[in-house]
Amino acid sequence: MARTRITLVVQNTIRLTDHLIRVRLGGPGFAAFQPSDSTDSYVKLIFPSADGDIMRTYTVREVDRAAQEIAIDFVHHGDEGVAGPWAAAAQPGDSIDLVGPGGGYAPRTDADWHLLAGDESALPAIAVACAALPADAVGQVFVEVLGSADEIAFAHPEGVHLTWIHRGDAEPGERLAAAVRSAPWRDGVVQVFIHGEARAVMHDLRPYIRKERGVPAEWASSISGYWRRGRTEEGFRAWKSELAEREKGTPAAV
Repeated sequence: MARTRITLVVQNTIRLTDHLIRVRLGGPGFAAFQPSDSTDSYVKLIFPSADGDIMRTYTVREVDRAAQEIAIDFVHHGDEGVAGPWAAAAQPGDSIDLVGPGGGYAPRTDADWHLLAGDESALPAIAVACAALPADAVGQVFVEVLGSADEIAFAHPEGVHLTWIHRGDAEPGERLAAAVRSAPWRDGVVQVFIHGEARAVMHDLRPYIRKERGVPAEWASSISGYWRRGRTEEGFRAWKSELAEREKGTPAAV
């Protein structure tokens, strides 16, 4: 997969919900973009600033080879952050540099069922994964959003049950974790994909899946935080590194 820096041009933008903006990027730079086979394919967008480049990681929601475009969905909460305000102000003809794509997850056909869960940040990857599932796939999908106005339709097999969770004034990930924990657990081999606010995912849902439910790493390799409340992406990466170091020193469960 290409890791060189390429430049793409804004083709159009659309407000999917009050807090979700889809930006389509294309132009001559698309020729250097090599799509990933992973359904969690992501790129690192590069935003220039007075203090140097700022890099933010986003999932590729769609690759349209015919139109030579990719689509990226941005969560937007007013002036908060870097990428959301950029997406809200983006106009056709604006350009942005990126590197990627990367990725590491795709639904396996040998799983008996699938469990996918996450918040708005994971919604694009969840939607792409659901579209890639075979028609006879079964499983459960949980998506936490602020409220009913933030729900967005996406295709999924009839046997995959979708549950929307409204966060309201609760802590991010709190109600998501409760919903996943309280859901009936199916028999058979499950493949798990869970991403979202890091504390809820890493301290609650990952232990639940790996230790309490005993899902082997082979089937639960894609459980991680996409963001951490109160931290920039740079601060979040530092937090993840610190957590990984602490976990190395934790004795294995017996």
